[in-house]
Amino acid sequence: MKLKIKKIIEAVVGKDVPNFSVEIPGDKNNGDYSTNVALILGKQSGKNPREIAESIKEKIEKNSLFEKIEVAGPGFINFFVADKVFIDILKSVDKNYGRAESFKKSRRIIIDYTDPNPFKEFHIGHLMSNAIGESLSRIFEFQGGEVKRACYQGDVGMHVAKAIWGKINGAENLEWGTAYAYGAKMFEENEEKKKEIIELNKKIFEKSDAKINRLYDEGKKLSLKHFSEIYNKLDTKFDYFIFESQVMEIGKKIVEAGLKNGVFENGENGAIIFKGEEFGLHTRVFINSEGLPTYEAKDLGLAEVKYKKYKYDKSIVVTANEQNDYFKVMLCAMDKVLPKLAEKTMHVSHGMLRLPEGKMSSRTGKVITGEALIEKVEELVKEKIKDRNLSENESKEIIEGVAIGAIRYSVLKQSAGSDIIYDFDKSISFEGDSGPYLQYAYTRAQSVLRKAKEEGIKLSFRKVTDKITQLEKIISRFPEAILRAEQNYEPHFISLYLAELAGIFNTYYAENKIVDKADEFSPYRVALANAFSLVMKNGLWLLGIKTLEKM
Repeated sequence: MKLKIKKIIEAVVGKDVPNFSVEIPGDKNNGDYSTNVALILGKQSGKNPREIAESIKEKIEKNSLFEKIEVAGPGFINFFVADKVFIDILKSVDKNYGRAESFKKSRRIIIDYTDPNPFKEFHIGHLMSNAIGESLSRIFEFQGGEVKRACYQGDVGMHVAKAIWGKINGAENLEWGTAYAYGAKMFEENEEKKKEIIELNKKIFEKSDAKINRLYDEGKKLSLKHFSEIYNKLDTKFDYFIFESQVMEIGKKIVEAGLKNGVFENGENGAIIFKGEEFGLHTRVFINSEGLPTYEAKDLGLAEVKYKKYKYDKSIVVTANEQNDYFKVMLCAMDKVLPKLAEKTMHVSHGMLRLPEGKMSSRTGKVITGEALIEKVEELVKEKIKDRNLSENESKEIIEGVAIGAIRYSVLKQSAGSDIIYDFDKSISFEGDSGPYLQYAYTRAQSVLRKAKEEGIKLSFRKVTDKITQLEKIISRFPEAILRAEQNYEPHFISLYLAELAGIFNTYYAENKIVDKADEFSPYRVALANAFSLVMKNGLWLLGIKTLEKM
């Protein structure tokens, strides 16, 4: 609708007016949409904006899209869209409603997210990356993109050496995450142990020790099995699992070639570095003094490996914003050695997910695991629904669906760059700004539709109420919410929309008897409830949240 109105305005004022907007007014008395175009034209020309607004209004007010147009304040133009337009949109709502087909079928996208490292815990930060990456994947798929999901995992490096050292030196009976924490502690506190871990790291790369190889294979296998169980619970299916061990030699060769071309320089003790200061950044090591590729070199190799697997038009990497400066340098270096791939690569960063107790750290062992958070939320949901008359299977489906929905919505309801303090009580509330609130609104609509079917009331648009409500109007805005989320790489625009949609539906439900054989408008109200249900189902799917028939 915004784009339609913008085009109507541009047909009158031309396409050269910079930065004018068409927005939804906060006050519903100011219409369905409003534009500041006359204010911008007034500033450009020195003419009275209200006079310009009146002139624009006169030229477009007969358009059938509008019921009326008003000029307000210093020169805003407010548009009241005709009821018939909203009804026509309502009739078009189906399982594909909201698709803009922004991407042609040739638009190939690979999204790299979640990325837990074997030998370490799957922590709550991985849940945050998964929620954002999975939602972006679904948004791009919904808009016509061909999407491949990738999970890049560190199966070599110092964290592996620390974990295996921990196993060998007293923690063999402990979990791998605990062994890693022990090794990391010794690495920092004991210089002798640090040297042992560095030597061990070289043996892992060389595969020169049978005992170390056995521990390595065992740890990697157990880690990946555990991660797979979590992905299954999160309803995430990756197309590619790529490991650092697969990309490190490729990355090393790219850096060595870049050294010959002057992109990289020799640093201290035989290291190879990239002088980021020349580009307003900072210097980073790409090959360390041991001759081993660092994360930076491996990421160069990763870009090439991903492209060999899938000829992408865009590669999106989702990580915590702690890596923002790292990615600026790495992408700058990539631009010098792999310019075509650098042009296609985009870093999407997110804030940190914390519990009220504070930040987690796998290095110190005070890690808050992803499954621990899920289990705690599931326990709270189980307690909340214990008195409901549910079968064992129904109860299990609801507990898991509501818990994952609560966590995902808590992440996705805010801008991706924001830090989040997880609020357990608010996250599982069936009222207010929460995932379960949205799920419950959908379930309520499904209950209405079942009741209508039982009473023989079929949805119909033959007789429409005299005046439409905010529910019809907000349903028309679903495509705008998706498009905004897609263009800004921000799923929270869909979350915000769905929260408002659910609130308006619940108000409508409270104020209207939807299923009523004696009411000639009941078939229309049932049709409206059905349209709401379809939009909510599509919207929740885009967020990676399951819809439930019963709650």
